[in-house]
Amino acid sequence: MVEALLGVEYKELKLFHVRLAYSEDMDSVGKFALRKIFVLTSTILRVWWARIWHRAEVLYYPPSGPNLVPVLRDIIFLCATRWMFRRTVFHYHAGGVSGFEDRLPTILRPLFRLAYRNADLAIRTAAQNPEDGRLLGARMDVVVPNGIPDMRGAVKESLADKSASLTILFTGVLIPSKGVQVLLEAFNMLVERGADVRLELMGRWGDAEFRAQCESFIERHRIKDRIDFLGVKRDQEKLNHFAQCDIFCFPSFFEAESFGLVLLEAMQFSKPVVSTHWRGIPSVVQDGVNGFLVPVQDADAVADRLMVLVRDQQLRQRMGDEGRRIFAARFTLERFRQNMEAAIVAAIRS
Repeated sequence: MVEALLGVEYKELKLFHVRLAYSEDMDSVGKFALRKIFVLTSTILRVWWARIWHRAEVLYYPPSGPNLVPVLRDIIFLCATRWMFRRTVFHYHAGGVSGFEDRLPTILRPLFRLAYRNADLAIRTAAQNPEDGRLLGARMDVVVPNGIPDMRGAVKESLADKSASLTILFTGVLIPSKGVQVLLEAFNMLVERGADVRLELMGRWGDAEFRAQCESFIERHRIKDRIDFLGVKRDQEKLNHFAQCDIFCFPSFFEAESFGLVLLEAMQFSKPVVSTHWRGIPSVVQDGVNGFLVPVQDADAVADRLMVLVRDQQLRQRMGDEGRRIFAARFTLERFRQNMEAAIVAAIRS
């Protein structure tokens, strides 16, 4: 979403980008490495240079989620840079960092407050997310939903005919809190009830132990021939799977979940979704309108809602069309950029 802000001209803003390339890949996210010290130092120096050379007056920064290593990184970075700028804008893509202060050693808590407190503007992706900005004393606190480019028409769309298996798609890192085990259990229930379905899981495994647990479950229940692990897909390949599935399922209860961009990726292609009452997800999925919402970690509820969609082609079509309408009205990239510019300009002028 930070990248989505770049590459266009705004009426009242001019952006200068300093890339925060702390992690080389997903395996290193949230973990300490000596290389990151060098990257952090060089990033701070480049921010200083941008402040002086371009005379930038506002620091825009996406704070980390509630994990120790990223929070310590933020503390160092923000204490080293915030003092140079007239205004600070925090964009909370992850949620929950406001409650992390009490988990830090006492000696670090004043630095936490110095780093995070009293921003001029705090931006959340959904009203249901933790109010990190307000709790940390931000002068303004607004909600700006994420948005993505509308890729409809870029790939061929298809739906299963009456004689073919329905495809259920999941996209995300394959870890417990993304609801992967919940989905596997729900999918097995569908098979036991006689549903003609297939499951595609797109993403990388979080760790080998969890992968072994899931594969053992699949073997034990003899559903291996109905499940495809696609790995990481990008660009056209990724869009193809969204455009050609029948139902999108995302039973996440991820600790730092704040929005769920993958839901938009499915909705743009008129796919009905099954997801959870968790953080900002209800701001995207309206229960009974463009899909269903269920309690977290409730495989029975996931299976029940999926079964309703499997049995009712007209409902799938109606919910998918409504999802497309909601996406086009609220969650395009153009609307996201307009809302971001308006929020930042309002904070500067107030």
